Amino acid sequence: MGDRKFAVFYVTTPIYYVNARPHIGSAYTTIAADVLARYHRLKGDDVFFLTGTDEHGQKIEQEARSKGLSPKELADSVVEQFVRCWKTLGITYDHLVRTTHAYHEEAVRHLFSILQDKGDIYRATYRGPYCIPCESYLRPSELKDGNCPLCGRPVTLLEQENYFFRLSKYQKRLLDHFENNPDFVLPRSRYNEVLNRIKEGLDDISISRTAFKWGVAVPNDPEQVIWVWFDALTNYLSGIGYPKDSKKFERYWSYAVHILGKDILWFHACIWPAMLFAAGLTPPKQMFVHGWWTVEGEKMSKSRGNVVYPEEIVEKFGCDQLRYFLLRETPFGQDGDFSEKALVRRINNDLADELGNLLNRVVGMAQRYYGGKLPERPAEVAFDELVEKATALPQRVDAHLERFAFNRALSDIWDFIRLMNRLIDHTKPWELRKKGDMGRVAALLHSLVDGLRVVSWLLEPFMPDAAVEMRRQLGEEKAEADWQTRIAWGRSKGGQRLQRGRILFRKHPE
Repeated sequence: MGDRKFAVFYVTTPIYYVNARPHIGSAYTTIAADVLARYHRLKGDDVFFLTGTDEHGQKIEQEARSKGLSPKELADSVVEQFVRCWKTLGITYDHLVRTTHAYHEEAVRHLFSILQDKGDIYRATYRGPYCIPCESYLRPSELKDGNCPLCGRPVTLLEQENYFFRLSKYQKRLLDHFENNPDFVLPRSRYNEVLNRIKEGLDDISISRTAFKWGVAVPNDPEQVIWVWFDALTNYLSGIGYPKDSKKFERYWSYAVHILGKDILWFHACIWPAMLFAAGLTPPKQMFVHGWWTVEGEKMSKSRGNVVYPEEIVEKFGCDQLRYFLLRETPFGQDGDFSEKALVRRINNDLADELGNLLNRVVGMAQRYYGGKLPERPAEVAFDELVEKATALPQRVDAHLERFAFNRALSDIWDFIRLMNRLIDHTKPWELRKKGDMGRVAALLHSLVDGLRVVSWLLEPFMPDAAVEMRRQLGEEKAEADWQTRIAWGRSKGGQRLQRGRILFRKHPE
């Protein structure tokens, strides 16, 4: 990478609850994290991509019992489904943490003990509403029509002696952190949402339970189980070696970027940094909060029978097609609506008619006019707009991905793809050939091959299979080690062989 200093990038998804197989919502978060991980690896950064499964809690204990299984047996069966799904979607995680792993449970106890020794965990009696599905204690004022504000289900009134975390102690520290780090939570609307709630005042929170046993026991008090959210949030530390592998932990932690859905914002943006402050650790560098997916305008739920499972979509339409659709269709941070009709429209218009057709036209030109080999590169290439756009495009994509604007990155790439298609239409190489102006044809072909190579590298994090196939057909299979060289203009060479391959994207009936 020349003189470029290697950057560090640590990206996480939430850990997914093992009460159901992965659906389009969990796939969305994980694909987004995968795109960022792949992109930073291409740039030569030191990347660690963590995902995982959340396997403790009363809900899992109850569901396992209803199925005649132990909680661990239920968790194992669902974790297998997650592993298979992530493989189907091309997810390149570095580690999948399970909250049932011994090293993770040890990290949870360690963190709990630190906070307890510091006096930030104390014992007291809790009285109030509790939502079992969300594993959340709630203020009476938070209830909506007497139900949980998060899931809408009835709550249980509890009175029990628990361990509490002094969340209230960290209100000012949290406010200061938000003020000093305006990009701590993105998008800005979510930042404001959390900040305003913190300003309203913070209560200490219960961080242990006694109604069930399936979880991490409180140190020196086996009758109490550590709250599942305290347990789950610790995965971001345990997954990179905390507390034993200090070298690995210190290498990655300060660069942590959490990607999460809006329903778990409060736990991540308020409770989690307060826990870290109490432990003498820094909060994550940044977190981005995305929206939810509906299905043809309706909320996705088992009872409606409209849950979208990614493996089924991949089998029908393809992996790259789904990855592209999810990140192109809706700005990351807003709610999106999934329908096969919208997916097919994106596949047919964007992928088949624009990108696939462009590759086919370029390879076809090389084969018809030059027997499949690029001619020598002309001394002058006069397509200034193409060169200018291609040179600026990587920086534009980089800026968008820094702000998690996946759809804007793809939109800019597609503007460039359309520019190349228009250039062919405007230049009319078939007429130039008739006139004998083969120098102009050669200049056009080299420019298009260069442009498509740049596009292939910028698209690789989003659509890895298609990107590799593009370079294979362009004769660009030998990858330069240096990212800047890969995306540099003017790398096509005389004698480079272009060959037809499989159809990049097949169209579907609308």
